[in-house]
Amino acid sequence: MPIRRLAARERPTISFPLQAYAFEASPPAASRVDEFCAYLPYNAGNRTLVVEESGATVASASAIPMRQNLRGQVLPMAGVAGVATHPLARRRGHVRALLHQLLDEMRDEGHPLTALYPFRASFYERFGYVGLPQPRTAVFSPADLAPLLTAELPGTLNWERIGAGYPTWRAFTERCLAERHGFAVFPDFRAIGLRDRDDRWLVTVVRDGGTVGAVTYRIDDHGGELIADDLLAADPYARASLLQFFARHVDQVARIRVRLPADELPELWLTDLAVDVEARIARPGTPAPMARLLSLDALAGLPTGAGRVTVELVGDRWLAGTHLLDGATGQLELLGAATAGSGVPTATLTAAGLSALAYGVLDPAEVAIRGLGEVSADAAVELRRIFPRALPYLFADF
Repeated sequence: MPIRRLAARERPTISFPLQAYAFEASPPAASRVDEFCAYLPYNAGNRTLVVEESGATVASASAIPMRQNLRGQVLPMAGVAGVATHPLARRRGHVRALLHQLLDEMRDEGHPLTALYPFRASFYERFGYVGLPQPRTAVFSPADLAPLLTAELPGTLNWERIGAGYPTWRAFTERCLAERHGFAVFPDFRAIGLRDRDDRWLVTVVRDGGTVGAVTYRIDDHGGELIADDLLAADPYARASLLQFFARHVDQVARIRVRLPADELPELWLTDLAVDVEARIARPGTPAPMARLLSLDALAGLPTGAGRVTVELVGDRWLAGTHLLDGATGQLELLGAATAGSGVPTATLTAAGLSALAYGVLDPAEVAIRGLGEVSADAAVELRRIFPRALPYLFADF
C-alpha cells in the first residue's frame, strides 16, 4: 500500500477534491481548483499523507500541528483532519494504514497528544481515542436578557469586525489556552483564516487594560438570529457583559444562538430566561470530539493528587509497558514498575482508558464498565487521586 507525503502544491488537485467529496455538497457546480488554491496558505504547515493505487489517490489524511492544554500544561497536539477515502476504495484498510503512519510521524516529531472529530467514534476508539464533551448550543430571546441592560458591570465593551480585531481575539484565545483544560488553538497559519475571511463581528470585554471576554458573531437577517460562535469569558462579570451586549439587539433579532462549553449552565444565568440547550450528536454530521495520548511524556509533571498506582498498558501501538504513576509530590512522576514495591495497586488499561483518565472524562469505574481496562477497587481509589474528574473544553473546531 504505497503511502507518500504530499507537497503543498499538490493539495488542490489531489487531497482537497477527495476531502470535498467526503465532507461537502457534491458534485460541485464547476471546477474549484482556484478556490482550493486560495485555501493553500491555511494548510501550509499541515502534514498530508495519501494512499495511491495505480497512480491514483484513493485515500488521504492530514495532521495540523496544534497546541492543547492538558490539566494546566500546554503541549503540542496533532489535530487529525481531512480523513477521506475514494468511494470505490472504502473498507479496504486505507485509513488504518494512513493513521498509523501519520500518528507515528507526529509522535516522533514531539506531539504527545492528538484530537479529531470522528466519522465513527467506535472506529477511532480502536485507535485509542476517547470521547470529549460536545459544546452546547443555547438559543434564547434577547428580550429575556432585559434585566442585564440596567446592570452596572465592570469593564468596557469594544466592537469591531474580526479582520481589524483579530490580534486581540488571538491574544485572548492564547490566554484561554494557558488557563483552560482541554482548550486548543490552531497554528498561526491556519488561525488567520478567520481574519482574512472577515465575515464575523467581534465584541470584547476589557478590564484593567486586559481582555477578559470575547465572542465572534454574525446576524443572518433582520428579525432573524444573532449567531454567535464560542462565548469565551474569564469570569461571570465578563460573561454578563457579553450577554448585556446581546440584549441590545432586542429590536433587531428574534433569537440569540450561541455555542457554550459543556460546563456552562445558561438556565442559571437569569431568572425567567427561557432557553433551549442542546448538545447534538449525530452520525454522520455532528460528532463529538475525541482525543488521546500519543506519548506518556504528556503525563510527566502534571498537577496531581497524592495517589500511587501501577498501570499496565495493553493493546496499543504507541503506549505500552508497565509503569508506576506516583503523585506524592503533587506533580505526576512516571517510574519503572520495579520501583513500586509491594502493596501498590495495579490496573490494566487500554490507551483509550488511560486517555479517558488523563482528560478527566471517565471515572476509573466507568473505564472498566466501558471495557477500556481492568481496574480493581483499590486501584480506582488511587487513580481518582491522580486523575480527578475534569471537564475538557476542546475549543478549536477543526
